[in-house]
Amino acid sequence: MELSFGEMLMIALVIVVLFGPNKIPEIARGLGQGVRKMKDAMEDVKSEIMKETDNPVSEIKREIEKVKKAAQEYDPTEKIKQELDLRKQIEGKYYDELIQESKEEINKLSDEYQGPVSR
Repeated sequence: MELSFGEMLMIALVIVVLFGPNKIPEIARGLGQGVRKMKDAMEDVKSEIMKETDNPVSEIKREIEKVKKAAQEYDPTEKIKQELDLRKQIEGKYYDELIQESKEEINKLSDEYQGPVSR
């Protein structure tokens, strides 16, 4: 809504007639304070909205940083190495047990063997 110069002059004239020339500074001061309070209230609302919208964003950013850090620290080859070491230990244990059993079996068979049988 735009007011022309003539319309603003008419409004000023009406204010002077209604309130008198002595009250105009008080009215202007009151209007100025009202506008200032309205601007302050709008800034408060704006800052509250920004705080509320900023919190989830900052939380998401923190979570992203945590994931990045965890991804950098994660070494997939380490788990594979551990599994291979465990497998080697298990296989080595079984291998040693198989060798021992085989030796015992050979010893048992050699004790029972009496050479060629004569007829």
